[in-house]
Amino acid sequence: MSSLLRQSRVAVAALLSLCWQAGAAPQQSPPQDQPAGQEPTIRINVDLVNIFFTVRAKKGGQLIPNLEKNNFTIYEDGKQQTIQRFSRETDLPLTLGLLIDISASQERLIDIERQAASSFFSSVIRPKDEAFLISFGKSTDLLQDYTSSPRLLTAALQDLRGDGQPPMIGRGPIPNVNTGPIPTSGTPKGTLLFDAVYLASNEKLKSEVGRKALILITDGEDQGSFYDRRGAIEAAQRADAIIYSIYYVDRGFYQDAGMMWGGGGESDLRKMSEDTGGHVFTVSSKHPLNEIFREIQDELRNQYSIGYQTINQKRDDTFRRIEIKVDNPDYRVQARNGYYATKNDAQ
Repeated sequence: MSSLLRQSRVAVAALLSLCWQAGAAPQQSPPQDQPAGQEPTIRINVDLVNIFFTVRAKKGGQLIPNLEKNNFTIYEDGKQQTIQRFSRETDLPLTLGLLIDISASQERLIDIERQAASSFFSSVIRPKDEAFLISFGKSTDLLQDYTSSPRLLTAALQDLRGDGQPPMIGRGPIPNVNTGPIPTSGTPKGTLLFDAVYLASNEKLKSEVGRKALILITDGEDQGSFYDRRGAIEAAQRADAIIYSIYYVDRGFYQDAGMMWGGGGESDLRKMSEDTGGHVFTVSSKHPLNEIFREIQDELRNQYSIGYQTINQKRDDTFRRIEIKVDNPDYRVQARNGYYATKNDAQ
């Protein structure tokens, strides 16, 4: 997307950003001394905490899309809060990052990933949405910056190259990879998963508005990242980004390499996804990648939104734990587990 078009999109979304990302609703109540006939002043409460979440059946995992505000209660650090805004449907812009593992253990899966991701972008990206594409292995590379064009995203997918293949001309790593102290020389660099999540969250999503999500396609193995899992999760939480993990393992690679175990990073993926309100999907012969992408699309289009004004007004950068409860014991809520009460950032 051109700089001009991107600025236009931000300008159009600015009011929605304040209202929805901060969880506030415009109030059109004119002040006492406002002259008669003058347009009412729009006042925005930016102190609301806003949470996007989904609800699933405990048995079968089906999405539950038709609940009401009174079906939910919300708690922050164990104290019940008053729900001040609730929505079952949102037409807010979606900002999406697709992160694809191109390390040696994933090279034989790239063609399948390319085809499935292309179909996903064509189905999910609407004119007001934006997406970017990152590959990660020994380095973390931005293959396509923000765009609303499925065509450009599909073209960028053609640039996916495994770590054992020659790089494409004109592509480079995201700035600031492995900033800070240099990892020890004995630490091999093979799959910079946590670095990719951290950088996508902090460098790409943190300053964006509306709904934000990262989709990871990987076997979950991290080797050589400067940031650890905890740092990656914190970056995603501070960016208000949901992580959807697609656990995709080439068992043949590990067998050919004479390794009994491989692709054992599912627990890391589960932790990152659950803490940010996402979900882990496992690719299998009965659950192919293109079907998983359809499920992610359904989930993104069937979110609830709750906004509340926290009774703890301190902006001390501490982590506040959130729990959303639904009144039907057969349902479960899928939401991030908390937020950071920063001094300057609206939640």
